[in-house]
Amino acid sequence: MTHATNEVKSGGGAVATARRRRKKLTFDKVSFMAVFLGLPLVIYLVFVISPFAQAIYYSMTSWSGFDNNMPFVGLGNYVKLFNDDIFMISIRNSIILVIFLPIITIVLSLILATLVTIGGSSRGQIKGLKGAGFYRIISFFPYVIPAVVIGIIWAQIYTPDNGLLNGILTGIGLDGFKDYPWLGDARTAMVASMVVMVWGFVGFYMILFIAAIKGIPAETYEAARIDGAGRFRTAMSITIPLIRDNIQTAYVYMGILALDAFVYMSVLNSTGGPQNSTLVMSQKLFSTAFSKQQFGLACAMGVVLAAITLAFSALVFLVNRITGGSKDVAE
Repeated sequence: MTHATNEVKSGGGAVATARRRRKKLTFDKVSFMAVFLGLPLVIYLVFVISPFAQAIYYSMTSWSGFDNNMPFVGLGNYVKLFNDDIFMISIRNSIILVIFLPIITIVLSLILATLVTIGGSSRGQIKGLKGAGFYRIISFFPYVIPAVVIGIIWAQIYTPDNGLLNGILTGIGLDGFKDYPWLGDARTAMVASMVVMVWGFVGFYMILFIAAIKGIPAETYEAARIDGAGRFRTAMSITIPLIRDNIQTAYVYMGILALDAFVYMSVLNSTGGPQNSTLVMSQKLFSTAFSKQQFGLACAMGVVLAAITLAFSALVFLVNRITGGSKDVAE
């Protein structure tokens, strides 16, 4: 009995010793945590959290941005913002963009990605359309062009008197579009601007989805083909569920771009378009800070924009979780 007790105590001592060894910090452990955990955390705090906290403080002042005088006004800037009709129009335009722009871009990207990967012949090996590599290069090409250049090119295409678009439309007999101001009419300015952004980004997300589709085993598509599933049914029942997380990520990134859209909108309509129809929050923020020299008010706009962006991202992740996105991928 005593011998057994001693063995138990000896075993317990060995376990305790092993635990103490595991808990003992070595130089390797400390250096690893410092370099790979501590340093990134410090960088994140200094370059992300700290500026954001400063922006929140500045948003509660009437700072002009060019002196050290920062009178504290509390929530006065926020009250002023939500009583500003033009700023509310910019919020409305940004919300319109974040609703429609990601959906249109991602749907087109998915269609193109499906065509160049599994949209080929329904017989033989699973493959894309003939010449899929050429379509891939052509579709991705706009993404490598700077946004400013894209905006300038499309501004010339939309030119009322000698633009390419009106020239093509009148050339096929649609004389009603002669000298039509696509960017100068409040009814079409936002749609025309969205076309430019879709054209610039659809190729990038197509490549993203192509990489995701390539990761799906070919046997899965072969089984669906044997069961008699058509291309549309295959895309809806196999492709989209299996790359759902990729679609979610793309939607978040595209939504953040839509909430900004500063470069495209500034090049296409620097003043916000007719009746402020294309004015977005980032444009209003820029003009308030650098034209009116109201940096405190501009910081308040930035905080509102950040809050909307975070709310949008959280909503996308929440909807994906509620609809069982992770479950579908796991299965």
